[in-house]
Amino acid sequence: MKKILLFAFSLCLFSSVFAQKFGYVDTEFILKQLPEYKEAQQEIDKLSVQYQKQIEKKYVSLDSLFNAFRQEEILLTEEMKREKQNEIMLKEKEIKEFQKKIFGYEGLIFLKRQELIKPIQDKVYDAVKKVAEREKLQVVFDKASDLVMIYANPVHDYTDYVLEELKLGDKKDIIDNKR
Repeated sequence: MKKILLFAFSLCLFSSVFAQKFGYVDTEFILKQLPEYKEAQQEIDKLSVQYQKQIEKKYVSLDSLFNAFRQEEILLTEEMKREKQNEIMLKEKEIKEFQKKIFGYEGLIFLKRQELIKPIQDKVYDAVKKVAEREKLQVVFDKASDLVMIYANPVHDYTDYVLEELKLGDKKDIIDNKR
């Protein structure tokens, strides 16, 4: 019996020595506090609106081309109809390719977002890393990502430490100031 108690005690002692410390941060909240992130997001939004207007103009042009075809369709020969239809389809294909070039994966907006946001995310990552090292955390989760957290004890929330590392104050003060 003493051996079992001694074994259980040593097991508890052994496991506490090797216990890992976990924490989490809310990077979405942190990023929204950074002025450079807000500026970058505004620039990306502005660029998106400009490109969207260009695409809409191209679609208006396509619609007028299609409407013109519909109006004169009865007067055209079969060969002329096919030529006009091919012209319309080609124009539509060009617009979709342009749209993909701008908004698609690795399109201009994606690349601009990488250019502007990546350095800011790296800055936040470096702050998280410093906090994790200082607080001796083995793992830090991001509350804002797809990671599902059923329950998160606020004791393990290190968002404030990262905000302090970035010299932005703390979460409570930021939330109170927004009210």
